[in-house]
Amino acid sequence: MMDGWPAVAWILLMTNIADWLKTVQSRDFTMMDIILLHPSTTPHPGGFKCFTCEDAVDNYECNRWAPDVYCPKDARYCYTRHMMDDRGESVSVTKRCVSLEDCLFTGCARVTNSGYQVCTSCCEGNICNVLVPRNESAAVFSSTSPLLSSSRRLRPAALSYTIVVIIAFTAGLV
Repeated sequence: MMDGWPAVAWILLMTNIADWLKTVQSRDFTMMDIILLHPSTTPHPGGFKCFTCEDAVDNYECNRWAPDVYCPKDARYCYTRHMMDDRGESVSVTKRCVSLEDCLFTGCARVTNSGYQVCTSCCEGNICNVLVPRNESAAVFSSTSPLLSSSRRLRPAALSYTIVVIIAFTAGLV
């Protein structure tokens, strides 16, 4: 009689596991679940991401802790505001997704009360705001990624590799 108990216990265990699996598998996916499971899937056509932070200490801290989410449908550009002290050291970095109206005034300006310089830039493209503007030549409205602005043409594979290296560097992985 005792020899039959392991078989019965095994059947009961498997029945409970099967019922549990049905419960887990029947959950409906939300849009966020789909985005997290399939990072190439955008929430809307032409969806893209920008590095996003508010008053980070420097560019490294901003990019390191930026949430990995898609920009809202009405935001088409990535904005960066970089405040520096009189030695050119970062005081604060703000990055976010914005609409065209927020990109009309780019450039650098001195903040008279503090002696700080603030440079703002906008760009169009997926995570195009990797770098921060440090002077007038970088504080521009660009319709291409700053990684593509060099004189040599990068192939898509080379560009992907470059972006991965920059992200890894800013995350402290290399």
